Amino acid sequence: MSGAHAKPPVVFEPEFVTGLRKIFEEMIVFNQTLGLKIRTLEPEQVAGRITMRPELVGHYSYNRVHGGVISAGLDAMGGLAVMAAIGARHMDEPPEQRLHRFAKLGTIDLRVDYLRPGVGEYFDLHANVMRLGSRVASTRMEFRGADGKLLSTGAGVYIMA
Repeated sequence: MSGAHAKPPVVFEPEFVTGLRKIFEEMIVFNQTLGLKIRTLEPEQVAGRITMRPELVGHYSYNRVHGGVISAGLDAMGGLAVMAAIGARHMDEPPEQRLHRFAKLGTIDLRVDYLRPGVGEYFDLHANVMRLGSRVASTRMEFRGADGKLLSTGAGVYIMA
């Protein structure tokens, strides 16, 4: 296949990245509670980090992160991956207009597999969109320890009303 027909990679404008970061890290207040921060925001994949704090402990004897933190973090990252994919799909629109598309994004289904106990000083979360339809998107997510070990996986389905 010749490179003449290859599409150039999508690069988000700084104002889109800043706006999406503000929505995700500040306006979604629960993400503040989790301490969830965006590390990578690209059309094909997103990554975030949660730093361990005493408020996130689920098992006091082992200082393990609560399973709800894992589940909520994976769900949030799946939603962020969908936002990035929608943003990339509509690059013909101004950044502000694309950011308004996320007001109606919602989780339809979420599956989490807890593979190992969540122990560590921080956790890295990754998500990518498997399929982006006109109304529904499917995602895969990972929750990894500071050492890179896979602790939990997730699969999410989101509606874009």
